[in-house]
Amino acid sequence: MKKFLFAAALAVSMPAVAVAQDASTATAPDGTPAFGIEPYVGVLGGWHQFDKSSEFGSPRGGRMDGALLSGVAGVNIPLGPVFVGAEGNATKGFGDIDWEYGVRGRVGARAGDSGMIFVSGGYQWVNGKRAYSDQKDWIYGVGVEVGPKDIGLGGITTNSGIRLRLQAETYDFDSIRPMAGVIAHF
Repeated sequence: MKKFLFAAALAVSMPAVAVAQDASTATAPDGTPAFGIEPYVGVLGGWHQFDKSSEFGSPRGGRMDGALLSGVAGVNIPLGPVFVGAEGNATKGFGDIDWEYGVRGRVGARAGDSGMIFVSGGYQWVNGKRAYSDQKDWIYGVGVEVGPKDIGLGGITTNSGIRLRLQAETYDFDSIRPMAGVIAHF
């Protein structure tokens, strides 16, 4: 399954490499340059719930879960209407989760005036507490970022400014990790 997801992400990114536009005049759907580097930082909040059959087991008779507060930093490389990128996170957990750390790659498409739709895949370290062990494994996800113009707030920030992000991830297909927050693009 991991090989299939990697092959799908690679297939999605191939058309982006073949984009034949003049980089000096091309623009993305939101009016920003179609090629370049876009760094970003953000804060997300959410929940992480693991299956009882995950590698964390159920030492207390239940499933490992907890609220999360996550800081993310990354970079997107726009390639016309699509983009590729990399992102890291440091996450404080509450409940059964102490800390989570991760790195992942992203590939997606720009949507609307300032939005993005993406898939991601990478590696996540999870530190448990309350008798749950520390583990590390693959993490996969999908998400969307919505800019101010897409929700009727055009003119409040620039195209590369503040975006709202919604995402859902899974830790080795043994959990669900919905997150939402604010991302600031530079």
